[in-house]
Amino acid sequence: MTSATQVSTRRSFTAVFMIEMWERFGYYGMAALLVLFMVQKLGFRDSQANLVWGAFTALVYTAPAIGGWIGDKVLGTRRTMSLGAFILMLGYFLLAVPNDTLWYIFSAMGVVVVGNGLFKANAANLVRRIYAGDEARIDSAFTWYYMAVNIGSTMSVILTPWIKDHWGWHAAFAVCGGGMVLGLLNFVLLRQALKHIGSPTDELPVNRRALALMLAGGLLVVGFTAIVLQHKAVAVSCVYLAAAAILGIFAYLIARSSRAERTGLIAALILMMEALLFFVFYQQMSTSLTLFALRNVDWDFSLLGVHLFTWTPAQFQALNPIWILLLSPMLATLYSRLGRDGRDASIATKFAIGFFVVAIGFLIYAVSGHFAVNGRVSSWFMVWGYGFYSLGELLVSGLGLAMMARYVPQRMSGFMMGAYFVMAGIAGYLGGVVANFAQIPETMTDPLQSLPLYTHLFGWLGVVALGGTLLAIVLLPLMSRLSAKNASGKQEAVADAALQAGN
Repeated sequence: MTSATQVSTRRSFTAVFMIEMWERFGYYGMAALLVLFMVQKLGFRDSQANLVWGAFTALVYTAPAIGGWIGDKVLGTRRTMSLGAFILMLGYFLLAVPNDTLWYIFSAMGVVVVGNGLFKANAANLVRRIYAGDEARIDSAFTWYYMAVNIGSTMSVILTPWIKDHWGWHAAFAVCGGGMVLGLLNFVLLRQALKHIGSPTDELPVNRRALALMLAGGLLVVGFTAIVLQHKAVAVSCVYLAAAAILGIFAYLIARSSRAERTGLIAALILMMEALLFFVFYQQMSTSLTLFALRNVDWDFSLLGVHLFTWTPAQFQALNPIWILLLSPMLATLYSRLGRDGRDASIATKFAIGFFVVAIGFLIYAVSGHFAVNGRVSSWFMVWGYGFYSLGELLVSGLGLAMMARYVPQRMSGFMMGAYFVMAGIAGYLGGVVANFAQIPETMTDPLQSLPLYTHLFGWLGVVALGGTLLAIVLLPLMSRLSAKNASGKQEAVADAALQAGN
């Protein structure tokens, strides 16, 4: 790769990095507050708040499958991403309006669903296209990209709870919208760096009829979201339908693809199912772990008897992105170095290691109950639990998009990036169901009573993560064979293309 090409690639990546950073600022600022908002402001029971959050995240992560297809085939990847960012901004500002009726709140959340659907898969697809053909750097690129997510979320998860404590819930949601304003401004300033990156439809004039139909469909999604969030049975049915649809589409694509593409799609499907299990653990951050921090964690941070600072329950979620920021550069550098030397571990191996360290994180939370004082555990247990959990996240979720980029043909990359997020959405709902195993009755206010409910849940999650580790290890030989066939098929395809070009 020439020096000029490297500079161009770096500028293109920076443009996506910046808008992703501010988009995640808005989303995670909202995510830090929403369950607590439902419990403390709207008067929801724990079980209701967990399931509403689960259904919402299921829709948030299902929508990118459609958004990825729109970016590939209808509007273009760049256009769809920027339109999604604008709609996300509207959604957060709607939440900032002091109207606490359920229909209004759920409709505003529906606008966020539409915006995320258009944005998420297309931002990841742009990164995939920037590094197309550079297998050695793609794991490193997506690790740096994942770091953008966590720069934005660190800032917002610390800031929005503080804003809420001083100026109220709706002012905090307005800050999330402000983050999206900054993201859009960054994109406008850096858009020239992406003018040569995108899908073929980016180079065509805008199809105004298709755009109008898409916006009308978006309004239907907003109304549908408001209905789903108020009716558990509808939400559950949608989760099952989404899972069946994705598996059906995978089966169709595998059957209709060439040999090289088929092995890559099978490998991607296996790893996607492993990632689904991880996202069940991931959803605990906004549900059971946040409610655990509310009821059973000492909010004061002290070291050697010296008080350092005090956090609110929502701010403990910032431990996740802080650890990601500390660990991402080390992992990205390691991946690049091992890739240059031809010694990089496979994504399947990294997934297995990731599940093991996630298990350690949850077992730390489980053990913390033995050291509680008056039903509250030291905040340092949260620090180290989140540390292992976050390392596991980098090894599984952080490489999930790299996995799709590595194994899935570029012609279907937008849709398949969206399919990956659908699986994350399905796991989001399941994560809310799992969190309800530790639901606390309204009459239970004593920390000594709630503590064993949470630690029991975390202990079982640790055991399940160990089971995920064993499953990933058992599948390693199969994944090695599929990866080798996929790489061989790609080389044959390149050779055939060169031969045809020569003729």
